[in-house]
Amino acid sequence: MTTEREKATASAAPTAKRAMVGRLSWGLADQAASSLSNFAVGVYVARSLGPAAFGVFSLAWVTYGVVLNVSRGLATDPLVVRFSGVSDTSWRGAVARSSGTALGVGTALGAACLVVGLALGGSVGTAFAVLGVVLPALLLQDAWRFAFFAAGTGRKAFVNDLVWGVALVPAMVVAARVGSVAAFVLAWGASAAVAAAYGCLQSGIRPRMAGARGWLREQRDLGYRYLVENVSLSGASQLRAYGLGAIVGLGAVGAVRGAELLMGPFLAVLMGLSLVTVPEAARVLRQAPHRLGTFCLLLGGGQAAAALLWGAPLLMVPDRLGELVLGGVWHSASELIVAITFGVAGAGLGTGAAAGLRALGAARRSLRCQLFASACYVGGGLGGAAVAGTVGSAWGVAAATLSSSAVWWLQLRSALRERHHTPVPEVRTL
Repeated sequence: MTTEREKATASAAPTAKRAMVGRLSWGLADQAASSLSNFAVGVYVARSLGPAAFGVFSLAWVTYGVVLNVSRGLATDPLVVRFSGVSDTSWRGAVARSSGTALGVGTALGAACLVVGLALGGSVGTAFAVLGVVLPALLLQDAWRFAFFAAGTGRKAFVNDLVWGVALVPAMVVAARVGSVAAFVLAWGASAAVAAAYGCLQSGIRPRMAGARGWLREQRDLGYRYLVENVSLSGASQLRAYGLGAIVGLGAVGAVRGAELLMGPFLAVLMGLSLVTVPEAARVLRQAPHRLGTFCLLLGGGQAAAALLWGAPLLMVPDRLGELVLGGVWHSASELIVAITFGVAGAGLGTGAAAGLRALGAARRSLRCQLFASACYVGGGLGGAAVAGTVGSAWGVAAATLSSSAVWWLQLRSALRERHHTPVPEVRTL
């Protein structure tokens, strides 16, 4: 005879699945909004500035990526691992300190960018100085997105990104009239400040910079490993961009960025993947740990297949349409589409395993994987550039991401085996 408990469990399963689908749907919607705004900014700047100036803007962009990953490693990655699906009181206390940490990172590293930019001078220096001014707002806006996904309220993250996108429109129009790289960087950051302020209203939480020291101390077992892991990822991208500019020229940096814009929807999803997948993987681990491996495989395989399906039609885009989108950057970017597509597919496959390792709290293993992946990325990107220029760099990166993906999956398999013998606690409450 079926017991009442068994009936309750059976009825709860579809409800839990619907809830997960709902959270993932809002995650996809948020990433779509983020992808669209990033794509629009890149296209607008590329058409307005031309290849060389767009290369300068791209250097500022990848530098922002490094700082963003510092903030995520110290502030928001531990938040989504340890405070996804906890009580509202625990979540609010953690978010106040986590967002305060992100704001503190933006202030400190923004000041460093400002000093370096003023020292460099020229268009590059001015762009970096302006980036330093807007970094606190950029990092705080990103912190709200992590916080909302940790709470399972992805709708709020989606709305916040929509606010940023709406604010971008007039800001970019004004920047185009000025016509400088610095103006576009300022417009990008000022619109993020609007969304960051709105995030405070959405959450009803004020960031506590004074709580940053306590947050760093409590999360140091994960935070500092995630910091090294994240910085190695974005630092590798930055080193590749700087090295490519030195070996081939700034136009090559713009060409790579242009090709990445064509794959923008999937690159944006990969960059912000932990917003959705790590909290969901953590929930799967707590509710049905035996399904974590399958969840990660479906996630990674789906990302890889989607990237290939997106990249194939790009090969048939006529030059007239490509020039309409990217202007003078199109011709050099179009030569990289095949290599970039395989690179994104390889990275997508690996992110499934990465989400599983994050959910398991296996920071040592994920750090090893990321250091290996970063070394391959820099080596393949710069080695390929030395041998065959921009196209060689793109193929070198594709080979690196495919090789690294295999390492991620080997480490996840080992971590899952270990967990059967030594369960890893993931949740901390305050």
